[in-house]
Amino acid sequence: MSTLTVVDHPLIQHRLSQMREKSTPTPLFRRFLYEIGALLAYEATRDLPTVVRHIETPITGMDTKFLDEEAACLVSILRAGNGLLEGFLDAMPWVRVGHVGLYRDHDTHRPVQYYCKLPEHMEKRRVFLLDPMLATGYSAAAAISRVQEAGAVDIRFVCLVAAPEGVAAVHAAHPDVPILTAALDERLNENAYIVPGLGDAGDRLYGTK
Repeated sequence: MSTLTVVDHPLIQHRLSQMREKSTPTPLFRRFLYEIGALLAYEATRDLPTVVRHIETPITGMDTKFLDEEAACLVSILRAGNGLLEGFLDAMPWVRVGHVGLYRDHDTHRPVQYYCKLPEHMEKRRVFLLDPMLATGYSAAAAISRVQEAGAVDIRFVCLVAAPEGVAAVHAAHPDVPILTAALDERLNENAYIVPGLGDAGDRLYGTK
């Protein structure tokens, strides 16, 4: 995977455009984020390792490929990351899941951690770190550092919308971590929101504003 991958599949772009509209109500916003998460999961996992096992079809025996079910791990950055998480879990229902709770300080825009629970043996798993928005990049970089402290060495950051400033910040702090996104937007505004963006993903996902 290259350092930055923008997935411009028409189905994803259609759903993303619907999510951007400010008139889209919470139930539809939640549904669209779930659907995009499932579609991004297919792109993000295209190079996961497989193992060969022997099976019996109704016709004959054969050697065929299966995913190593212990080779991957999903980590959601709370709270908005759970919207992407559900779509990924639909594609990989067996996968282990971790959570990192971060919120952005209103004045400094810096992340503050309030929760962290991760699976064991992170060093053996490819970690897909999920958060719909990559704005300043501070929360993403902090979450990457946290899963690295837990032993993870193979990390992919997956988001819905990214700002150039956030991409640059993550690359500066963690140049070995690829980023996969559905859109690279124009910039951040003075309040560190992505322009044109789609607003606060967590508030729109859960109807809290």
